[in-house]
Order: sequence, then structure tokens, then C-alpha cells
Amino acid sequence: MSKKSIVARQTKRVAMVAKFAEKRASLKEAGDYAALDKLPKNASPVRLKNRCQISGRPRGYMRYFGLSRIMFRDMALNGLIPGVKKASW
Repeated sequence: MSKKSIVARQTKRVAMVAKFAEKRASLKEAGDYAALDKLPKNASPVRLKNRCQISGRPRGYMRYFGLSRIMFRDMALNGLIPGVKKASW
């Protein structure tokens, strides 16, 4: 479980990226790099980090599920993820 402040910071970044997405796209299309430079740094989607939706863990992230490997395993073993079951052969 990561610190709540880190998760809150990430949430704030996600909101800012969404807020400035349209303006950023229009400035990029126009080639106005001076105006792009004046936008907040956290408005850039490059600053986002993939984090687990439940625990906030940044490593071992599975993009398709939006979970870390640990939370994915726990949820899969408890039958909380549809269509996923433990392999045996």
C-alpha cells in the first residue's frame, strides 16, 4: 500500500491532464510551443504513472486490469475477476 499522499497527488495529476487535454491538443496542432510551455507541468500526460486502482502500487502494474500483480492474484483467487481462473494442467 503506497502512501495516501502519493495516491492523492496522482489523482490530482489525472484531473489536471483531463482539464487541459483539449487546450493542449489545439496548441500542439497550431505549433504554439511558447503557449504550451506556459501550461502547468502536471497538465502533461507524460507525468502520469500507472498505479494500481486499489493499493496504489506503481510496480507490477497490469494495464489490462488496472491492478498490480499482487491485487490481481488476490482478486483472481477469490473469483472477483470474471473469466480469470488459476491454470492447472
